[in-house]
Amino acid sequence: MTASPLLFDRTLHRQRLDRAAPDYASADFLKARAAQDVVMRLETILRRFPVAVDLGSRNGSFSKALADSDAAANIDVLFETDLSAKMLAGRPGLRVAADEERLPFGDDTLDLVVSTLALHWTNDLVGALIQVRRALRPDGLFIGAMFGGATLTELRQCLLAAEAEVSDGAAMRVSPFADASDAAALLQRAGFALPVADVDRVKVRYAHPIKLLQDLRAMGETSVLLDRSKKPLPRKVLLRALELYVERFAEADGRVPATFEIVAVTGWAPHDSQQKPLRPGSAKMRLADALGTTEQSTGEKPG
Repeated sequence: MTASPLLFDRTLHRQRLDRAAPDYASADFLKARAAQDVVMRLETILRRFPVAVDLGSRNGSFSKALADSDAAANIDVLFETDLSAKMLAGRPGLRVAADEERLPFGDDTLDLVVSTLALHWTNDLVGALIQVRRALRPDGLFIGAMFGGATLTELRQCLLAAEAEVSDGAAMRVSPFADASDAAALLQRAGFALPVADVDRVKVRYAHPIKLLQDLRAMGETSVLLDRSKKPLPRKVLLRALELYVERFAEADGRVPATFEIVAVTGWAPHDSQQKPLRPGSAKMRLADALGTTEQSTGEKPG
């Protein structure tokens, strides 16, 4: 089997998260939003989850949102994991420093796995999802949230344009993200049943784009691409990119938007009790009869 190409420097990613840990709460608004969405989804599922895991918990946004929800009564034990041990430090609960690419859980040991805004940094996303599915007991649930392809589109455009203009060349400075339209298919490839995906597109407005860069640093979300330029972004390029950002995207009040596309996915570990699609041709009633209408021919003849 051919190994997936390495896109990200996971060691550098851990170092960036370690650096961000002390002040992560200053820019955790997207993490908190995604965690609250996961909890709302759990509130609609009337079943118990004896053992649950939060992958990439950062500062515990999911456990905080869960504590204020009736869904908390359905979870007996919650483990929080993070690539950065510093992110986990200083709060109560069961915590495990763990790499999302190498899960430390045995097969069929978990009932629920959630992950908000962490899996987009894995080199093999499908492989990470397969590990999640294997760790879940049959009919176990996975709910995840990842950044989608439209995330930071304004910043991406301006950095590319500025570098091409100033240095006659352009390097990738913003990480690529999975296409939202492919999210459910990723779960299917990983072996999940009943996959569902939907998108929450968030527009965050800033007085100046430099504040966006500060927030990305505080989130630990600055680029860790392996194929990145090893030289720091030249000051001239950065200043030009910020100018272009204001010129191209400033709104009537002078503030600039930053797009974040959060793709929520839900999938179940396969189990015999789950719904399955009917075989083609197995229907017992015509659709026209069920709807009480008259069937109209399209003019095509059956083959």
